Amino acid sequence: AEPVGLLEAGGRVLAEPLAALRTHPPFDASAMDGYAVRSSDVQNLPATLTVIGQAAAGHPFGGAVGVGEAVRIFTGAPLPGEADAIVIQENTTREDDHVTVIEGRPDAEHIRRAGSDFRAGDVLIPSGTRLASRHVLLAANMVHARIPVHRKPIVAILSTGDELIPPGEPLAPGQITASNAYAIAALAKAAGAEPLHLGIARDTMESLDAHIAKAVRADVLVTIGGASVGDHDLVARALQQAGFALDFWKIALRPGKPLMHARRGALSAIGLPGNPVSSLICSRVFLVPLIERLLGVATSDRSAQTAILTTDLPANGPRQHYMRAHLQSSADGLPVVTPAASQDSALTALLAASNALIVRPPGAPAAQPGEKVTVLPIDF
Repeated sequence: AEPVGLLEAGGRVLAEPLAALRTHPPFDASAMDGYAVRSSDVQNLPATLTVIGQAAAGHPFGGAVGVGEAVRIFTGAPLPGEADAIVIQENTTREDDHVTVIEGRPDAEHIRRAGSDFRAGDVLIPSGTRLASRHVLLAANMVHARIPVHRKPIVAILSTGDELIPPGEPLAPGQITASNAYAIAALAKAAGAEPLHLGIARDTMESLDAHIAKAVRADVLVTIGGASVGDHDLVARALQQAGFALDFWKIALRPGKPLMHARRGALSAIGLPGNPVSSLICSRVFLVPLIERLLGVATSDRSAQTAILTTDLPANGPRQHYMRAHLQSSADGLPVVTPAASQDSALTALLAASNALIVRPPGAPAAQPGEKVTVLPIDF
């Protein structure tokens, strides 16, 4: 955990329950512009009262309201002593130091009572809350200038491959743009992590070793490419040489079969396939939950949900399939989801046009329109 100021708190995850340091409102305050009076003085109308002073926000009236008296009061001002009602100004006429209440009755809602929002000691924001603007507002009213939040996990991202060239640089024959790292950095940042770009390692053990060594201060190392079993796929060997213990290599997943996970002490390594669509989908499925776990997120708004299918789906094969799709709200309750026309994992424009993944379990039978399916949002 680390303390941050209120201006930096938005989007961070609270590391411990937050209790109010004061009662709010701290005093009975007027919710309207008008006159602070004794309710017994305005039972019979019209009633003429002597105005003995004024109270405004930040400028309370120091005395008390006696029988037959009133204090001119403005919204946010503390209620003067002995006053127990507010008469709104629209129900009065004023002449010199006298005010006449001509109609209406005092309304209890015209006074904001001390502690009507919360009281000192009340635990109002639980640990694990991802702080939205409404939580920051509440924390400020609870008089917290600094808030304990979980440190952002550092996600080091390493591209691998002789064919890769940074975006914007000219491509020679056989070369392609290294796009994956930038997408994964954006995804990691949106999930609450701090991305660290390690650059591009070439297909040699020396280059991989040098780049992996740069992840020394990271919590997660993400490698892109080189995770398969070809002659140039060296990442697994390089990770083991760097002291990582391989947990698994290859998974019954589509797209993204050549995915690996390894650990070295507290450092997790996720080896992603080099295909851009596969790497981003695998990051959504594996990296985002890992980041949220490291952050101590109590409840995720990025969890799987249920939607109604709008079109036919064929039976699924032996691997769990994450199908790109478009999810939209429905007036009938559950959202509806439409799979993309093509699931070719080379189509990045199609992925950009999608906002959800339909999750098809291994061996799932054919599905018909109107059936419920599980979806993962990918709108970040």
